[in-house]
Amino acid sequence: MARIDLVDLAHSYHGPAADPATYALKPMSMTWRQGGAYALLGPSGCGKTTLLNIISGLVKPSRGRILFDQRDVTPLSTQRRNIAQVFQFPVIYDTMTVAENLAFPLKNRGLRGEQIASRVAEIAQLLDLTPHLKRKATRLSADAKQKISLGRGLVRPDVAAILFDEPLTVIDPHLKWELRSKLKALHRALDLTMIYVTHDQTEALTFADTVVVMQDGMVVQSGTPQDLFEKPAHTFVGYFIGSPGMNILPATVQGRRAHLSGHPIALTRAYDRLPAGARIEIGVRPEFVRVAAPAPNLLNARIERIDDLGRTRFARVRVGEQKLAAQVPNGMSFAGADVGLDFDPAHVHVYADSRLVEGAA
Repeated sequence: MARIDLVDLAHSYHGPAADPATYALKPMSMTWRQGGAYALLGPSGCGKTTLLNIISGLVKPSRGRILFDQRDVTPLSTQRRNIAQVFQFPVIYDTMTVAENLAFPLKNRGLRGEQIASRVAEIAQLLDLTPHLKRKATRLSADAKQKISLGRGLVRPDVAAILFDEPLTVIDPHLKWELRSKLKALHRALDLTMIYVTHDQTEALTFADTVVVMQDGMVVQSGTPQDLFEKPAHTFVGYFIGSPGMNILPATVQGRRAHLSGHPIALTRAYDRLPAGARIEIGVRPEFVRVAAPAPNLLNARIERIDDLGRTRFARVRVGEQKLAAQVPNGMSFAGADVGLDFDPAHVHVYADSRLVEGAA
């Protein structure tokens, strides 16, 4: 188990002399605590797998250092870093039994028979693989094979960290919830540093204590799932996390008022020193915009459609040229397409050039 420090880390596949704007991984520094559960979340091509491979030693960074418990491991091979990595597709030996697959990493490190049997039995029980220990891996389902792959990563008790590169992609949707829950339970039971790469926000938010959101090779925000939902530091975080995502709307802001299509929206903080020339937007999650009957004090909107999600309904509405989503109160019916929108001031955020502006209390 290890604390991991990334110090001024950056990478370009075109070499260190390449234009910094073309770097696959922009300069970053951060610390991941020992025993933490982390998720690297972002769309395809944002740099999350590159970062994971740099931590594991499969890719050498163009600049910067990686420290495991204050020891510089940047020049070390993957084997010498003492990490385990679980890939998108199961990495197992089909001709071996489940028990032999789980034991293989331990045999390679010279452990003895009793030690191996005890550890294999422990991991098999945690992953519900005990009934299959004597079966050949080739005869098992895809989710069982991925459990074996997970087990091969977990079976070594001395690893510094376990890295997961989208391990549930090939799993049937109805089994993903079970395996996510299993991974979370394993993290609690084994107290290992785990780093999980995914483009699926549900996987990231249910697995990780800390989610690192990436875009275009940059870390745009790192925080708890609650932090990312309630106070996105960047408009990309607000839009990418949540279903539906945060409404991001061009507005003018002065003091404790924002104006959207000429209508004033109250704010809980004062914004008198916004950056000159910056693109100003407000962000508010659909959960905090309520559809109501038209009224003089509400923003006028026109409904385009209703999305019924079972426990809640969201209206897709248009305000001038702007589109946004708003929550429909239970039991509300519509006499026509024209409605009013009621904003909760406590959850309206102000952004300048996509970055959150705190404002004055």
